[in-house]
Amino acid sequence: MRHYRQLATALCPLLLLCAHAHAEVDLGALDLYANDGATSPVPKGLVIGGAVLGGQARYKAQDNSAYIIPGAIYFGDKFMYLGDRARYYFHKDDTFAAYGYGRVRFGNLDPSDDEAFKGMNERKGEFEAGIGANFITPYALLTARITTDVTGRSNGQELLLWADFPIILDKLLIMPGMGMMIRSDKMANYYFGGISSGEATPQRAAWDTGTTVSPMAAIITSYRFSPNWVGMFAANYELYDKDIADSPIVQHSGELYAGFAVGYIW
Repeated sequence: MRHYRQLATALCPLLLLCAHAHAEVDLGALDLYANDGATSPVPKGLVIGGAVLGGQARYKAQDNSAYIIPGAIYFGDKFMYLGDRARYYFHKDDTFAAYGYGRVRFGNLDPSDDEAFKGMNERKGEFEAGIGANFITPYALLTARITTDVTGRSNGQELLLWADFPIILDKLLIMPGMGMMIRSDKMANYYFGGISSGEATPQRAAWDTGTTVSPMAAIITSYRFSPNWVGMFAANYELYDKDIADSPIVQHSGELYAGFAVGYIW
């Protein structure tokens, strides 16, 4: 079961490598075990592949988009590189794992992109660091992770609480997951619809999101085609906190992203 969990996470980062795809896709910390076996769903080493990703734009002046994205990931004994994020395990056993975590969050609003953003401050990318823990049970993989901006952009924090429930059918994995993302007021205002008094206009009222709590759900299906090829489909939906959804510049009550990926195991 652990190996199939690992396969799901191995391909998810291929959906995250495009700086213009601002999805908040996080499907749990499933990458706990990899081995060198010829039939292992997640072998140690390098996986190279690509994905087709599409989803809803966050802001009213932005259009929904689809992307074709190349990517690569790496699984070592303790270090995992997962596209836009990486982690280092400082403890792992059969029931518990603890790790350090780093992520590059891409910027998602540029005033030069559309007249509707004129007068707003650019939401630039940032590097986030934190710690996380996995609790492994016979029926679910539970995750808790907290991160903070260390580059001085948003100066915000996020707390993820998540559970995955894998169903294994031979070479096929069907795995629903659910949880919540709790964002500090600084994080939510910077990346999720905040409008400062200096950015406000008669057509764009000032908006303070405050601290937000957004429930999320995901489903992953993955299939091992051969010793060298794996494929997957994944979808993730976040139901925005009301204070995000009601922002004058946010266009939906939530955010849906889905994609298909194929990876070659070196």
